[in-house]
Amino acid sequence: MGVTSQTQALSLGEGSTPLVSAGRLSHETGYDLHLKLEGANPTGSFKDRGMVVAVARAVEAGARAVICASTGNTAASAAAYAARAGLDAVVLTPAGATATAKRAQAVAAGARLIELRGSFDDALRICRELGARPGFVLVNSLNPDRIEGQKRVVGELIEQLGAVPDVVALPFGGGGNVTAVAAAVEESSLDVRIVVGQAAERPTTWASAIRISEPAHAEHVATLVSDGRVEVVTLSEDELRRAWHRLAQEEGAFCEPASAAGLAALTQLGPGNGETAVCILTGHGLKDTGAVEGLHEDAPVVAAELDAVLEAIG
Repeated sequence: MGVTSQTQALSLGEGSTPLVSAGRLSHETGYDLHLKLEGANPTGSFKDRGMVVAVARAVEAGARAVICASTGNTAASAAAYAARAGLDAVVLTPAGATATAKRAQAVAAGARLIELRGSFDDALRICRELGARPGFVLVNSLNPDRIEGQKRVVGELIEQLGAVPDVVALPFGGGGNVTAVAAAVEESSLDVRIVVGQAAERPTTWASAIRISEPAHAEHVATLVSDGRVEVVTLSEDELRRAWHRLAQEEGAFCEPASAAGLAALTQLGPGNGETAVCILTGHGLKDTGAVEGLHEDAPVVAAELDAVLEAIG
């Protein structure tokens, strides 16, 4: 799978996202830690890497519309690349489950957004049925073209790092990105430990991007685990929140809550011994600003005078 000589050239400038050293967190975790900022992709998440390939291949196949089930990031990405390619986009999402910013992205790009009285798994089931009909192409990560595009992140971070990392850590929601990273590692015969973090409270987790009770790639990820190629760490809501706070407040890396699952997983496993580790932060914090609500005090309102400001600073 992947692009062919007949595939339409299609891009919004995805990839080449920053890889930054995390000095303070390196000291605290015992790893030589680096952060791969996938929120710098065009629609703000890692989904763009695979979506550009999936949509380009849909055009090649003569599709009139792409379809996806989504809690937000897939919807935003599918809508943007469909618009770029001149295709329609249909998005099915559980009612009330999509962060406002992600919904806005999909709607702004012209997607037909339909909310279901059901779960993400219901949405994906219906999308798979639609995808079997002529003219529709499913662009969830069950589409192998998505996996092909997402594999590129591994080669890219190695190029930026100038070496193969000892550990790569990332979130585990539906399992598509886990599948892609593991495939890239295997195909290049790399000796890399892959650690993934999932929410203990999958159906209701605060980290909405991984709020998936039945991962589409669950069986494959289970095989990767049994083969010793992937380690799955189950995280409490408090662990996710603490990791998210640390990334923003200690490194200035404002990511959406699910993106912190890799760091939370590494932290739960205990301190490193100087190994080089890369945490893939899968989405930008502006994707879910609602996550900040209730986690901070309101800003004080004071007189427009220096003394009042100094007093507020304390």
